[in-house]
Amino acid sequence: MYGAILGDMIGAPYEFDRGKKTKVFPLFCKESHYTDDTVMTVAVAEALLDPRCQDDDARKARLVDGMRNWGRKYPHAGYGGRFRQWLRAGDPSPYGSYGNGSAMRVSAAGWLYDSLEQTRHTARLTAEVTHNHPEGIKGAEATASAIYLARTGHSKEEIQAYITDEFGYDLSRTCDQIRPAYYHVESCQETVPEAITAFLEGRDLEDVLRTAVSLGGDCDTLSCIAGSIAEAYYGVPDQLKDECRRRLPKDIRELLARFDLARR
Repeated sequence: MYGAILGDMIGAPYEFDRGKKTKVFPLFCKESHYTDDTVMTVAVAEALLDPRCQDDDARKARLVDGMRNWGRKYPHAGYGGRFRQWLRAGDPSPYGSYGNGSAMRVSAAGWLYDSLEQTRHTARLTAEVTHNHPEGIKGAEATASAIYLARTGHSKEEIQAYITDEFGYDLSRTCDQIRPAYYHVESCQETVPEAITAFLEGRDLEDVLRTAVSLGGDCDTLSCIAGSIAEAYYGVPDQLKDECRRRLPKDIRELLARFDLARR
């Protein structure tokens, strides 16, 4: 999950089109902090690590509890309006969202399972508790699938072909073609393809993150998604792991350590 969290931190200062659409910027600055992307990524990971969940209903209930618990622990992390309402609701229900929140929090599902089928099924569950619109589900499944394929030794060409064939995303555009007209948008259908394209073009984890940020828009989430895939493909240098941990509170660091042990 380091790739996702690093992407969140590195993209955060430039969200809402505050960047200059360039890959040349300080990788970390005083505004490089975790946001709701990190908090919900951790919440999903904790729920998926729970061995007590033996069926889909139990898993979804655990996901709801986990996201609400972490959301209440970090209430000012930058959640969207409808998600904030869901966090406070007495009886929370899915609300038909196709926002990119389902894709930015799903990375744990890409790491924990031995088959693409189980990866996609679990990704669907993590989306359905809030983002039960078909596009919200698709964004989560596509992101988790790309992570699974990247960590199991598939080439970028194979990943691109699978995502295109299975999910219908247009991955034919280059980042140079996307960048000029791209703007702040929070839907899966206008974030996930762009994030995957940034991964496909990047030369290493850092270059993927810089490429994602350079597109502009909702670039903490864009780079969170791109970074989650890039970690699976390239790994994460120890220096970046150390910087990531240094900027996180103790409870998130502890969950990261648990997750690293579980996925080995």
